[in-house]
Amino acid sequence: MTFSATTPIPLSESDSEALLFADRVWIWRGFQIGYQTQGDQGAAIVLVHGFGASSGHWRKNIPTWAKSFRVFAIDLIGFGTSHKPTPEIGIDYTFETWGSLLTDFCREVVGEAAFLVANSIGCIAAMQAAVIAPEWVRGIVQLNCSLRLLHDRRRAQQNPLKRYGTRLIQDLLAIPAIGELFFRRVATAQTVRAALSQAYIRKTAITDDLIEMLLAPSRSPRAWEVFVAFTRYSQGSLPEDLLPILSCRTLLVWGDRDPWEPVTLARQLAQFASVDDFVELPGVGHCPQDEAPELVNPIVEQWILQQVA
Repeated sequence: MTFSATTPIPLSESDSEALLFADRVWIWRGFQIGYQTQGDQGAAIVLVHGFGASSGHWRKNIPTWAKSFRVFAIDLIGFGTSHKPTPEIGIDYTFETWGSLLTDFCREVVGEAAFLVANSIGCIAAMQAAVIAPEWVRGIVQLNCSLRLLHDRRRAQQNPLKRYGTRLIQDLLAIPAIGELFFRRVATAQTVRAALSQAYIRKTAITDDLIEMLLAPSRSPRAWEVFVAFTRYSQGSLPEDLLPILSCRTLLVWGDRDPWEPVTLARQLAQFASVDDFVELPGVGHCPQDEAPELVNPIVEQWILQQVA
């Protein structure tokens, strides 16, 4: 079935009212993991945010989907209200870690296999979860999946300046004083607004609430170490590694004006047998769930309902 992005359903005022920050806590391997939940009937869906974001990035989607589903939105470890342990005490910020977190969350909190709806790097974590424990993942909706263009295996495709410059920056960030200083320079309202102005095509979606949601977790004393750990992480799986081995179905949805994950490259992912459809959202950037919820909400709902019918 082909899903259309040309007939948006307007949001009611109540549809955009959800928590900016997680209000519940689950203990995973001794660490506090924040999450929020709404809805008491239908299939279970777990929402997985992207890098630097949190469960609040789904505030425009949760109330709508909760009318049909049991909705859970999680703060991945290292982000949002969740603990931010340093790698030295046993947590590696990798997709295998986040994939295990998601499968355990489905088992211990959700209590049943769930559909995962994810954005950006959250899509890789969701696919990793489906590979680790396929019995806990019923299907995946991917919104502008990270193509991981700075991955070690992609370096040969880059120009020499980017190829060697990226590695140099990653090595410099490993020096604690430099890594923390760099993080403090970028974790400001001005810098976050500038980054969002690149990622979002609809500038009216860039609000003070959104900026505060993204900035608040950065005030944790260990947030800079999480930032550096992931910025230096250029290994692990690529989308094209995981898509061929998924045992569940997946829907790819893409804002066609994404400056970070170009749709021209993303279209190649539609060739994999696990992909039901590739839906392009015209005039939308990297975070379509927040920028264009009136387009995303009905597409996601329709696809999940089709899977459970």
